[in-house]
Amino acid sequence: EPMGIETTVFAGRPTKWDGLLDWLQMLSGASLILFMWAHMLLVASIIIGPGVMNAIAGFFEATGLAQVGGPLVFLLFLGHFLLAARKVPFRFDRQKTIWEHATMLRHQDTWLWLVQVVTAMIILLMGSIHMWVVLTDLPITAAKSAARIQGGFWLAFFLVLLPMVELHVGIGFYRIGVKWGVIRDRERGKFKRAENILTLTFICIGLLALARFWFLAVH
Repeated sequence: EPMGIETTVFAGRPTKWDGLLDWLQMLSGASLILFMWAHMLLVASIIIGPGVMNAIAGFFEATGLAQVGGPLVFLLFLGHFLLAARKVPFRFDRQKTIWEHATMLRHQDTWLWLVQVVTAMIILLMGSIHMWVVLTDLPITAAKSAARIQGGFWLAFFLVLLPMVELHVGIGFYRIGVKWGVIRDRERGKFKRAENILTLTFICIGLLALARFWFLAVH
């Protein structure tokens, strides 16, 4: 199975729990994909104007979604990482083995999985920092976000985090479709192109939002 190098090389003999854990990994991943797309669009409301972003953030604050939803998303984020970590090679000998397999097979979907693994490690660290900073400094406002971007290292921080997240999300969306039979073999090329366009679109939206924050007057 082309998508299964991570399972065939590292997972060992399947157990009765593997199917359930795979389903939980898929559901948590799909939920986080939807969240990240929605999050990007909501943050990008700054492009329209700070009043729009403040109104949206105010709604989440008034309804308690920010105070309750934020920690729940963080727990979902950690849970998804733990589920996915079952198939991640942390030992050097296993990392060497999968690199050799990827080089030998020259299969694009295997390289996509490796990109997911690398971006996951980066997102785990940087995403945790980002969520901690935001959730410990509520309420969210356009001026506060702009001040953060304009000061210190945060612009460079998000210029790294943005493409890592969008690559991970885009590849994850494609791999879920392949693994669970939604995307058939003959359709992979078309869906890869669509995934690339979607990923680039969200990266461009994120860059525009960062530029808007950078040039926003902070009082």
